[in-house]
Amino acid sequence: MKKDWMKYAGSMQQLAYVRPVAYKEGRAKNMNAWEIKSGHMAFHVMADKCLDISDLSYKGMNMSFMAKPGLMGRGHYDTNGQEAQRSIMGGLLFTCGLETICAPCNVDGRDYPMHGRMRTTPAEHTGADAFFDGDEYVISVKGEMREAELFGENMVLRRTIETRLGSNSILVTDEIENQAFRPEPLMLLYHCNMGYPFLDETCELVLPVKKVSGREAFAEQHVDRWNWMDEPKPNEPEYVFLHDMAEDESGNTMAMVVNHGRELALCLEFNRKNLPYFMEWKSMASGDYALGLEPSNSSVYGKPYHISQDKVHYLQPFEKEVNQIRFTVLEGEEAIGNCRERMNKIKGES
Repeated sequence: MKKDWMKYAGSMQQLAYVRPVAYKEGRAKNMNAWEIKSGHMAFHVMADKCLDISDLSYKGMNMSFMAKPGLMGRGHYDTNGQEAQRSIMGGLLFTCGLETICAPCNVDGRDYPMHGRMRTTPAEHTGADAFFDGDEYVISVKGEMREAELFGENMVLRRTIETRLGSNSILVTDEIENQAFRPEPLMLLYHCNMGYPFLDETCELVLPVKKVSGREAFAEQHVDRWNWMDEPKPNEPEYVFLHDMAEDESGNTMAMVVNHGRELALCLEFNRKNLPYFMEWKSMASGDYALGLEPSNSSVYGKPYHISQDKVHYLQPFEKEVNQIRFTVLEGEEAIGNCRERMNKIKGES
């Protein structure tokens, strides 16, 4: 494969690359990122926002969700209560945690921002590379984010994002370590978001699900449509569905969003050992049209550990955990059908 590619392209940057970029205007001004192209896929990794993935396109078509405020760097209001909604730009992936994943609240005089602080934490010790590993061309970005406070927590998240030319796949590997000398709560949710034009009313969400319920009564009234998208509706409230997912003997499970009109799908794979919860955020509102898939180690009802210590996962001093999330673009009936078959096996169906 290496020689085949290089017969046509003396520089692999014709086919795939990782390049540092800095934004120069608007809310994104002075934010640093990496631009990555790998064959038909292109995406950006935000160096100044937890190495989260701000967008994904395939053959030039956008697949991810971007909120109305648009692309933006870190602002002073990012962790200030409800103002956080003005800084959540969406993206293919943004990281929620580590003290809390829930709505903003104040407990015993202490503020907990919406979805936590990790999503706005800049990366340190960063690096990027593009190289041949045998016949495979590998592109990777890595860095470290720290959530810490004087006399408080000291949590470190080390992240690597990797893709291989021709794979149509992105692998996110996180190692979380408690570097404090006391047990620390770890609440973590991976907010993975699809958007138009990939997301439209022809889309179906496919899961190896055992049970589905609505987060509140309004969502429960729409639970029969949890797996189908609708046309945008002005001022339509969001729905959140809770899914009890099946898994294979190793704890692996998956989700797939299929655009039937385009014969295109996005598959999400993860392991339930450290991420036993899975939520679906369905927003069919005009202008806020999105679908979010949310593997998590905490319930959507999760509160900061001061409220419910018995329900929150802890890391012991210098204990580590590793999570992997894989995104794969699937094109054509055969590839999508093969993914369905894998899900059926996870569910124990032939």
